[in-house]
Amino acid sequence: MRVALSQITSTPSPDENLTLVAEQVKAAAADGASVVLFPEATMACFGTSLGPLAEPLDGPWASGVREIASSHDVLVVAGMFTPAPNGRVFNTLLATARDRHVGYDKIHLYDAFGFQESRTVAPGDELVVLADVGIATCYDVRFPGVFTGLADRGASVILLGASWGAGPGKVEQWELLVRARALDSTCFVVACGQADPGVPTTAPTGVGHSLVAAPDGSVVASAGADPELLVVDLDLTLVERTRANIPVLANRRL
Repeated sequence: MRVALSQITSTPSPDENLTLVAEQVKAAAADGASVVLFPEATMACFGTSLGPLAEPLDGPWASGVREIASSHDVLVVAGMFTPAPNGRVFNTLLATARDRHVGYDKIHLYDAFGFQESRTVAPGDELVVLADVGIATCYDVRFPGVFTGLADRGASVILLGASWGAGPGKVEQWELLVRARALDSTCFVVACGQADPGVPTTAPTGVGHSLVAAPDGSVVASAGADPELLVVDLDLTLVERTRANIPVLANRRL
């Protein structure tokens, strides 16, 4: 499986970001990628008023992403915001291709480091697996049960979109957590974050350093802080070989 991680800096404008998605998918498909992963909040960056921008999965923004994915015959996974009850939104990771169009609503909300995502965002409650591909979002990476749960449902690859908050030690935590979740689940974890916008902000707008961790926790490929399109080949036979050598899923007792 050839995957592309599109480490972008999204803007407050969904239209501008949709154009960026089109450009990045075109480049990734030309390089042979069958899956193109974008960060959390691709539709609009954090620090933007999300309520007025939220759209359902059949709205114009998600439909535009679907058209882009279909025209290049790839699976596109990108962060957006969909309406939720009581004036909040869902932090949704859209997964779309010719034959599928689904959303994963982020389960674990980022109420940490002085930020309170739950003030404007409602939590989801269901894991999503598409064949052997699972989906997770940002703060979920701190919760091993999400990743073992996705593996239990058949995932060999977990796509993680993020807009990681900056701060002392945060890049190191990001890299450590992605590698740990790969070990927990014995899956490839493909983790794509927003690039570092270079402007200090209290909102989690990204630190870059997207990476791919193999089922044994080793780093297959990684990016720096700036915008980058990272294309990586995943040898899926490594999943079963690793699970035979490190059968943590089979050996669990609790």
